[in-house]
Amino acid sequence: MIKLSGNLHLTMEATSPKNGPIIPPKKHVYLDGPKSRGYELKFAWRVFWQFIKGFRNLHFIGPCITVFGSARFKEDHIYYAKAREFGKRIAELGLTTMTGGGPGIMEAANRGAYEAGGMSVGCSIQLPFEQKENPYMQKSVMFEHFFVRKVLLVKYSYAFVIMPGGFGTLDEFFETLTLVQTKSIHNFPIVVFGKQYHQPLVEYIESMAQEGTISKEDMNLVLITDDVDEAMLHIRSYIDTNYKVRPRKRFWWLFEKR
Repeated sequence: MIKLSGNLHLTMEATSPKNGPIIPPKKHVYLDGPKSRGYELKFAWRVFWQFIKGFRNLHFIGPCITVFGSARFKEDHIYYAKAREFGKRIAELGLTTMTGGGPGIMEAANRGAYEAGGMSVGCSIQLPFEQKENPYMQKSVMFEHFFVRKVLLVKYSYAFVIMPGGFGTLDEFFETLTLVQTKSIHNFPIVVFGKQYHQPLVEYIESMAQEGTISKEDMNLVLITDDVDEAMLHIRSYIDTNYKVRPRKRFWWLFEKR
């Protein structure tokens, strides 16, 4: 739990095992203003190299559908089973299932695709807890920064499935939705799965439309459903109309092996 102390400094108390541990900051680098030019150049280079690593590893994986969701659901949970079904159905479309590469919903979607003989990939993140790569991927890329990872999770996908999750899932959902809303990416299908779980969120978004902070038409950018068949039909109707595959050549001088 986070409390404000008398001098307005933030202090942290350990959480219960149920809520999980608080993640300590990596470094106190964002609290003391600009760093040295050398430090900033090194940081920029590390970010650049992560992007290059992602591009190199994912360039030939083919069009994807990205499944977002919680890392905390176990195998016996209904949403795990549904995410697994999504992975299977995505494989049947001949597309690649992409996730954040971790446990829970991510594992389930990768597992469904993997077991169905489809392509299954993950963009993992370095974290002190929760994020352990699942074994159901033919290819996985590990990233240090969330913003690099999110770019790659969106870059190669034709559609997005938002399963129940926490802060990270909502962050990914709203960033993707903003990109579609502002036409920064094409009007790719976004499916929010789990009506009851997301009902408070839907009501809040509806209140935003009533207040005029978003357009009422923006509500049409998202399909909210409990039906995997309905979700896949929505996705497939877009793909059947817009699906294009541009052949990508492999260059030996870039060490691009088959």
